Amino acid sequence: MIIKVNEKFCKGCNLCTEFCPLKVYEKSKKLNKKGIYVPIPVNPEKCTKCGLCTLICPDQAIKVDENNEN
Repeated sequence: MIIKVNEKFCKGCNLCTEFCPLKVYEKSKKLNKKGIYVPIPVNPEKCTKCGLCTLICPDQAIKVDENNEN
């Protein structure tokens, strides 16, 4: 499974880190090019594909691909 956070769309609200029931995401420790700490999937193996992160993301910046395809 691949979890992608599109840094072009993400504004760093980190709602996904707060609401993921299995704590798949963590706030990055590095600023991106826009000066934002974007969330990173640090525990993708815990993901159950519940879809909460994709639903709660106001910028539609998260994609969960269970087929490992781009």
